[in-house]
Amino acid sequence: MPEDFAVTVGAGTLAPADGDALALPHRWTDGGVRATVAFTGAHLLHLAVAGCVLNDLFREAHARGLPLAGAAVTARGGFAPETWASTGITYEVRLDTTAPDDAVAQLLAVVDEVAEIPRALRQGVPVSRPTAPARPG
Repeated sequence: MPEDFAVTVGAGTLAPADGDALALPHRWTDGGVRATVAFTGAHLLHLAVAGCVLNDLFREAHARGLPLAGAAVTARGGFAPETWASTGITYEVRLDTTAPDDAVAQLLAVVDEVAEIPRALRQGVPVSRPTAPARPG
């Protein structure tokens, strides 16, 4: 099976315990966010999706008064070897919450709708480089 460039981002009780995980401060959690990610372009693309979804889970749970002790998001996907076009990105969410199942389902639906990076990628994102020289000064 080809590599799927998976990354996991977590916070609170579901933060990755891996000592090599990248640790970053996080507006919505005291302990920050931890990410298990390799430093490749493919992994970083998936990190953007997972990080955005994680952030929005905490933001939207807070806005709704839902208790959220921890969350983890794993994003993964592949690339066509001949073009390096993405074959798509999927993400899975794990939550540590005492909220009722219907509230959790609604939270997941709202986050899937409002998360900015997944929304942008679903629409296609033009990427360009200015034509100016890459030399300083």
